[in-house]
Amino acid sequence: RLDEMKSAGTFKTERVITTPQNSSIKVQSSAKPVLNFCANNYLGLADHPSVVQRASRFLDSWGNGLSSVRFICGTQTIHKDLESQITAFYDRSDSGDTILYASCFDANAGIFESLLTENDAIISDSLNHASIIDGVRLCKAKRFRYANGDVHDLDRQLQLAADAGCRVKMVATDGVFSMDGVIAPLKDICDVVEKHGAVLFVDDAHATGFLGPTGRGSGEYAGVMDRIHLVNSTLGKALGGASGGYTTGDSLLVSMLRNTSRPYLFSNTLAPSVVGAAAAAIELVDNPVTRTPLLDQLWSNASLFRQRMSDAGFTLAGEGHAIIP
Repeated sequence: RLDEMKSAGTFKTERVITTPQNSSIKVQSSAKPVLNFCANNYLGLADHPSVVQRASRFLDSWGNGLSSVRFICGTQTIHKDLESQITAFYDRSDSGDTILYASCFDANAGIFESLLTENDAIISDSLNHASIIDGVRLCKAKRFRYANGDVHDLDRQLQLAADAGCRVKMVATDGVFSMDGVIAPLKDICDVVEKHGAVLFVDDAHATGFLGPTGRGSGEYAGVMDRIHLVNSTLGKALGGASGGYTTGDSLLVSMLRNTSRPYLFSNTLAPSVVGAAAAAIELVDNPVTRTPLLDQLWSNASLFRQRMSDAGFTLAGEGHAIIP
């Protein structure tokens, strides 16, 4: 099978980096620095001094790890503080809550099985991330799929779910489709979801921290933050680049996840250094003084790259995002 993958050009090799992650890095295969266009380090926070210093301080103060899952002896005050910080970041402090995971992949693996039964339906975008696909496979809900970003097809699939007698109908979409740099039409999706009395779930891994006027993600970009029921995202891309993910939403739904989500119940808690780094990264995005130059730099770079590549004769996909295939 490995030989078949090599013949097909799908065999993967790893570039070994010999420096911290940045826009300019060194790799083992080159004596000279190389420009890095392929990281998800959207805001350059992976080696930002404030992020690194906070991680180091939390490591010194709180230790390397907890050697436990959250519900046994793996919850420190810093974990609750970060969950509250993320909840406030989404302006959900009154009725919302947040649950931390080891990764956004784990958050996606745990959400559908925990919240949906065989009497419910999941209606998923055809180009959703692999972690959503795997999460859907784990749940017993009836499965429907709609064409990428096609709200008319979404409307049809929701009607089919209703006709099948499904109780809860959950629509799942990426906020940004990372292979194409396409932003989901969330306003139109919200209209259709509300028409059918459904629930909307958004994986915002490639939007959190930098998309929208204040970096709140695709919901803010589309002006529908208050119309999205559940958001899963990552601390491992724009928000520091390490690891960690989360679900944020209604407090009762999050409470259900704390009690039934297997990746949460059976995985070690986030390391204190990761918690500290993520908290520092969110503070940088939350503060207009530090956020504005970070966002200005990102979108200036994206605009320049798109313009120069277009001028050179390349046909580019995507629009309005820093992912430019």
